[in-house]
Amino acid sequence: MTLEEFKSTLKDAQPNPNWNVQVQALWYDAKGDWKNAHDLIDHLNDRESAHVHAYLHRVEGDLWNARYWYNRAKQPEFTGSLEAEHNQLLELYLN
Repeated sequence: MTLEEFKSTLKDAQPNPNWNVQVQALWYDAKGDWKNAHDLIDHLNDRESAHVHAYLHRVEGDLWNARYWYNRAKQPEFTGSLEAEHNQLLELYLN
């Protein structure tokens, strides 16, 4: 799935249940539903979920917590815009 195809699903009421949890969380975030996005990954311990978790705390403005999750994900702290990070995460986890 391309980024454009993903964006076209934002009109839907729910994310595709066949998507991985990281993409579902990013879908909720794109819809402005931070709580559902966070709730999907908050309890997960894998690196991919930690990476999305870091981004979500950056969205929230909690940079200390975001840095903790970047470290857990073994990823460098993202310094670009939130939109750029969201797109990068989608490119990583859509396929």
